[in-house]
Amino acid sequence: MKNIDSVNHTKGLSVYVDDIPVTIDTLFGAVYASPIAHGIIKKINLEKAASLPGVVRILTATDIPGINQIGGIVKDEPLLAEDMVHFAGMPVAFILATSDAVARHAAQLIEMDIEPLPVITDPRLAKEKNQLIVPPRTFKTGNTKEAFEQCHYVVQGTAHTNGQEHLYIETQGAYAFPVEHSGIKIYSSTQGPTAVQRHTADVLGIPMHRIEVDVTRLGGGFGGKEDQATAWAALCALGAFIVKKPVKYVLHRMEDMRMTGKRNPYTADYTIGLNKDLKILAYEVTFYQNAGAAADLSPAVLERTLFHCTNSYYIPNVLATAYSCKTNLPPNTAFRGFGGPQGMFVIESAIAKAADVAGVPASTIQEKNLIETGDIFPYGQKAESEARASWSTASDTFNFKQTEESVIAFNQKNKLVKKGLSWMPICFGISFTKTPMNNARALVHIYSDGSVNISTGAVEMGQGVQTKMLQVAAQVLSIQTDRIKVNSTNTYRIANTSPSAASATADLNGAAVQIACTTLLNRLLQTAARLLGNEVAPENVSLQDEWIYHHQNKTEIHWKQLVSEAFIQRVNLSEHAHYATPVIHFNPSIEKGHPFAYHVYGIALTEVTVDCIRGTYTIDSIRIVHDFGKSMNTDIDYGQIEGGLVQGIGWMTMEEIVFDDKGILKSNALSTYKVPDIYSVPATIEIVPLLTQKENMAILQSKAVGEPPLMYGIGTYFAIRNAILAFNPSSPVAFDAPMTPEKVLMALYPHFSHEAIS
Repeated sequence: MKNIDSVNHTKGLSVYVDDIPVTIDTLFGAVYASPIAHGIIKKINLEKAASLPGVVRILTATDIPGINQIGGIVKDEPLLAEDMVHFAGMPVAFILATSDAVARHAAQLIEMDIEPLPVITDPRLAKEKNQLIVPPRTFKTGNTKEAFEQCHYVVQGTAHTNGQEHLYIETQGAYAFPVEHSGIKIYSSTQGPTAVQRHTADVLGIPMHRIEVDVTRLGGGFGGKEDQATAWAALCALGAFIVKKPVKYVLHRMEDMRMTGKRNPYTADYTIGLNKDLKILAYEVTFYQNAGAAADLSPAVLERTLFHCTNSYYIPNVLATAYSCKTNLPPNTAFRGFGGPQGMFVIESAIAKAADVAGVPASTIQEKNLIETGDIFPYGQKAESEARASWSTASDTFNFKQTEESVIAFNQKNKLVKKGLSWMPICFGISFTKTPMNNARALVHIYSDGSVNISTGAVEMGQGVQTKMLQVAAQVLSIQTDRIKVNSTNTYRIANTSPSAASATADLNGAAVQIACTTLLNRLLQTAARLLGNEVAPENVSLQDEWIYHHQNKTEIHWKQLVSEAFIQRVNLSEHAHYATPVIHFNPSIEKGHPFAYHVYGIALTEVTVDCIRGTYTIDSIRIVHDFGKSMNTDIDYGQIEGGLVQGIGWMTMEEIVFDDKGILKSNALSTYKVPDIYSVPATIEIVPLLTQKENMAILQSKAVGEPPLMYGIGTYFAIRNAILAFNPSSPVAFDAPMTPEKVLMALYPHFSHEAIS
């Protein structure tokens, strides 16, 4: 089945926040943001801006009727700055005007006197000064100190990963309307409608039932709209609540890049120990997470880093500690993979360095240490592993030995062009790591004409989740898909939603749809049994392709007739279902439990070619074996893998976030921040499903595909590194992503100074 939005997307008919027809009395918002990263507000002069024709009102923190706070995990993030500013781009005032142009012009007329304070951009410096968002976390298993004494190889090092701009096609935005009984309706581009509802209610000082949040779809999210959409929705709602008129605010691209947080940058120190047989006996790692100026979702991202710090490997002795460090950058936030990629990069760096020391390919160490079913993760959950099956399938399918030999032969024949090869196994847990978030609801109506309407908490952001909801309903009810409509996501229809994130949206909401539709089907089958006669038992009646069958014999009762008769008989044709993932639990006081419903496994074989004169590179091929489970929609799932892979490649190669030492974003436009285009993606992407028959808790046995594929892109970094070492075996190439062409050139010729190369 095709994505149900495909046709409207192609025709330009899909509706996003900026496509909603604007009412004649709408006011337009603009934010005046702090021009510096840290300081004490001495005075704000609003007079010039307020006197500009068309300006209706300028709101500051003193105008907030409720609490000036939108922090979720930690209450440390004011909606509007009060006495201090903590990052460049922090909202200070919100202008309401009769046009977008006037509002933005007014923002430029505001003057603020700020006493500068020291600016911290380095998480290690923040740690030294004890500037932490939350207390550190440590995952521990075994005894690393004793294990290192038994190791033949003990290798230490440092690894760094930069941030990543979400660069969703649709920027942040919201449109708020005052409604009767002092309520507010908000159209928001958010992955977390309930978060918007909850925090807006707090800001306005009213109960949540007076705030309605509606989301039709997003033009991309990638985690950047899980928590960070809240501010813009709350500001619009605040304006609408105070002036009693609709308020709209959609950020410009550069404004979005400047004021919103990114993927958390990390720096980490590691020590890895192996025996003579190259089995990893011990691993110690300390992560320094750059959280930015407020918690946002960084504590949860940090936890996910710890969960995935050993990737696909079994290591009996692990000591992993993570610090969430407070700096003067925009609060960093969720991004596809949610801390998992940062943790995986470090273990892969440690393995690569250990391989250098041992004089073997990294793949030798990787293969020897793959986690097996029954092994225990550092957080206490027992593995149901597909790691080795993924490896062997890829090795056989992609003829690894022949590929490896051809790369070696190529490098022997070519002096100034070198190829690199890498393996990248992945293991990614599926569930929110905060157990209470793993629940969902669905509301299903069957109308008297046989059509069906579904509401869930799932937010459509291009990943095809609404298509999958429709598929679940169609399969359970055994009816044509064109009889089913999936509603927008709305906090009045479905309350207390978890955000669409963690790759769990289809599983959670799909299971709720499945429960609701199964309940409705059972009621209809009882109705059908009555229609067929008193002697007919409901368990002998079934619905197949819109017809009722009795003992597998087709009757004359069609779906529409059945529904019509059920309506006449006053059968309940609506169902509100609840689903909570069973089994999962985690105790943070001991850092042990069973946090994930299941894990997704897979592996990528990456081949690259590096131009050793220019430092440029091409990605020749990435061949993937992926653990789909039993895919319910291969078109959508393959698209998710390709998109996630390329996004991971961008993070690892060209997407370089640059702040200066004053905390000012320099990579603040698409001229200075590069993302992969058609010329930088792999020439060949091949995806092979791993065939398994194992039961899992995924919806219809179809495992999640949202986040896991991004981590295949990490293999590109190590393939490029291997090509550099093929040219210059003594190169001290650092584990410092992204591997931009500039860094490649410096690694190829480390004895040249930067000035000489320039």
